[in-house]
This record gives sequence, C-alpha cells and structure tokens, in this order.
Amino acid sequence: MKFSFEIQDITCGHCVAGVTAAVKGVDPQAETQVDLGRRRVDILTNTAHADALAEALLDAGFTPVLLA
Repeated sequence: MKFSFEIQDITCGHCVAGVTAAVKGVDPQAETQVDLGRRRVDILTNTAHADALAEALLDAGFTPVLLA
C-alpha cells in the first residue's frame, strides 16, 4: 500500500529524520520518501494503515494530511 501525506511543518533534515523514525515505529520495513520542497511524504508499506501512520506522525509533532 502506498500512502502520501502533506505535512506543511517539515522544514529541514531534522524533520525528515523525525518523520522517518515515526513511520519506522509503525512499520520498520516501510519505505519512506520525503520531499521537503513539496512538503510531501510518500510511504510504501505492506502492513501499516493510513490512520496508524497519521497517528504516529501526530505523536511526533507533525500535522499530516492524507492525500487522495
């Protein structure tokens, strides 16, 4: 499954590391690509659901918006 989130409050490499860690906390095997310029995160996972990923991102201090 592929999920994409817009996260307007990612601005730097530290944010990228935080987003990646949050995703890996839900699914250690997930592939995460962060586009700082577009403020977008693409996540490829076989086990995690969008709501669990969004919750982990919220818990890490980000405001994810699931893209259709």
